Amino acid sequence: MEWIDSLQRAINFIEEHLLEEMTIDDIAKEAQASVFHFQRTFNILTDSTVGEYIRRRRLTLAAQELSNTKNKVIDIAFKYGYETPESFTKAFRRQHGITPREARFNKGMLNSYNRLVIQVSLKGAEPMKYKIVERESFQVVGIKREFSTVNDENLKGIPKLWDQVNKDGTDDLLFSLNNGKIDGVLGVCAATTESKSDLFDYWIATEYAGTTPEGLETLDIPASRWAVFEVHGPMPDAMQRVWKQIFQEWFPSNSYEHAGTPELEVYSDEDPSSEDLYSEIWIPLKQKVN
Repeated sequence: MEWIDSLQRAINFIEEHLLEEMTIDDIAKEAQASVFHFQRTFNILTDSTVGEYIRRRRLTLAAQELSNTKNKVIDIAFKYGYETPESFTKAFRRQHGITPREARFNKGMLNSYNRLVIQVSLKGAEPMKYKIVERESFQVVGIKREFSTVNDENLKGIPKLWDQVNKDGTDDLLFSLNNGKIDGVLGVCAATTESKSDLFDYWIATEYAGTTPEGLETLDIPASRWAVFEVHGPMPDAMQRVWKQIFQEWFPSNSYEHAGTPELEVYSDEDPSSEDLYSEIWIPLKQKVN
C-alpha cells in the first residue's frame, strides 16, 4: 500500500498549504512520483484534477468563513488566492450557486467539498481479465502533441486531437499501417523532452515495423514487463471504469508498481458505442521495493 500512503501524504500536504502558493511539482514530490503520473492517478481515483480539488477546498473554507465570521469579503477573497473581489465572486457563484454576500446572510445552500481521504477497494467482486507480457522494445509511428497539465489543458486538448485524427483520415492511415503485435490504434502518454514538469507528449499512433511514413513521427517503446487488461464496453466509460479498477484494486493487491515509462490504450476500429467493443490497457511494470 506504499503508493496509497504516498498519495495521502500529498493530499495532506495540499491541505496544510491551502492558503499558500504551491506548485504541482511540490505536491507530486510528496507522493514521490512524476508530475504526470501523480496527476493521472489522482484524477482516476477522485474524478477530479489537482487544480479542481484545491479550488473547491479553498472555496469551501471561504464559504465557512463567510458564514461564521464578520471578516470582509475582500479580505476573504485575498486570503483564498483571488486577486479581486470580482474574480472571487465569480468562482464562488460557480461552485455554490450563490454570491458571497448571500452566503454571509445564509440565503441559500452551500456546496461543501470535504478533505479527501484515499480509500482503496479490495473487494474484487468484479473480476479483472489481464495477462502479464514480456516484450522487447518496439516502435510506434503516429502524431504527437505536447500538452500542459496547467489549467487542465490536457483534459481539454486530447479529446480535440482525437476528433481531428478521426476527421482528417489519420486514424484510417494508422490502422492501415499497423503491422505489429498490438492490433489497433494507440493512445500513448510519454514524458516530454522538455525540462518543464507540467508538460508531456501525447501520441496517437500504431505499432509499426519499417521506415517512418512521411508526415508521421516515431517513438521507441522500451523493453518492459506489461500488465495487459481487457476492456469491454462502449467508450469512454468502459476505459475509465477499468482504469479505476487498476488503481483501486489491482495495484494494491499485487507486487508491482507503474514503471513510469509510456502506457498504452489500445483502440479497435469498431463502433466506439458498441456494448461488445473490445479494447486494452497496457501498463509497464516494475517490482515493488520492500
